[in-house]
Amino acid sequence: MGQPLSRTCFLADQDATGQLARQLAKALPEEPRGWVILLQGELGSGKSTLARAMLRSMGHSGSVPSPTYTLVEPYEFPNYCVYHIDLYRIADPDELEFLGWSDLADGLRLVEWPERIPDLQAVADVLIQLGYEGSGRVAELIGLSERGARLVEAVSLD
Repeated sequence: MGQPLSRTCFLADQDATGQLARQLAKALPEEPRGWVILLQGELGSGKSTLARAMLRSMGHSGSVPSPTYTLVEPYEFPNYCVYHIDLYRIADPDELEFLGWSDLADGLRLVEWPERIPDLQAVADVLIQLGYEGSGRVAELIGLSERGARLVEAVSLD
């Protein structure tokens, strides 16, 4: 893939974050097995909020706890799983296998704090960089794979 496709949007509030999450969920294939979406940003920038909103948009109605202490929270859907993963407490790439990283390839992996394992970008489809802008947030969506670029292109940021 040549230059990664990148698009940026302003998220004025949680409703705007929810709208972005709905757009992402809608743009994903019906069964997003093997997809990796990286959620990067400072503490409080909206990573967990975006992940929760995506899970709800995909049809999950139960609680969505932060995976800060469990490291991996699985969510089962009829034909696939979504794994919400938090790497904040990971110090070494070898620890990924202790988490069962390879075993999670059957589902969609939403990964917070991916910068803890820099090599993850090489196997990811989309990087969403979240940051602060005034009283809101800004999200930059970067397609890291061909299918990730198609997903980024399909998201309506208006």
